[in-house]
Amino acid sequence: MEIKVTDEIKKEDEDIVYKGLLEYNSARIEDKNPKDLGVYLQDETGKTVAGLIGHTHGNWVFIKYLWVSEELRRCNIGSNILNQAEQTAKERGCKYSFLDTFSFQAPEFYKKHGYKEVFVLENFPVTGSRYYFTKTL
Repeated sequence: MEIKVTDEIKKEDEDIVYKGLLEYNSARIEDKNPKDLGVYLQDETGKTVAGLIGHTHGNWVFIKYLWVSEELRRCNIGSNILNQAEQTAKERGCKYSFLDTFSFQAPEFYKKHGYKEVFVLENFPVTGSRYYFTKTL
């Protein structure tokens, strides 16, 4: 056998590792029904101008991305989208929320919305910080 190191990951190699991990995890995890969660704000032309991407799984909602276009920031749109995502998560049976954000993004925004800092990855990727938050819904 031989260990191979590469900086170019091929799709088929990623699929092999993912499928192996998924097979192992699926046999052991209690809730096998993760569900995508998208919340979007669209303008009158149908263009998405703000949105949230995440998923719910068991007791948790995982917020992957929350974005508001530059011209609409500070108009409570991010707050409204986050609140809608949390409400939908509660309707799906979630009790907790998890997300991460960089120091230049929105740690204070999430604290304002009741999120508690559980971990900070300092010097990431070089001089910044990456914050990890949870919230009881």
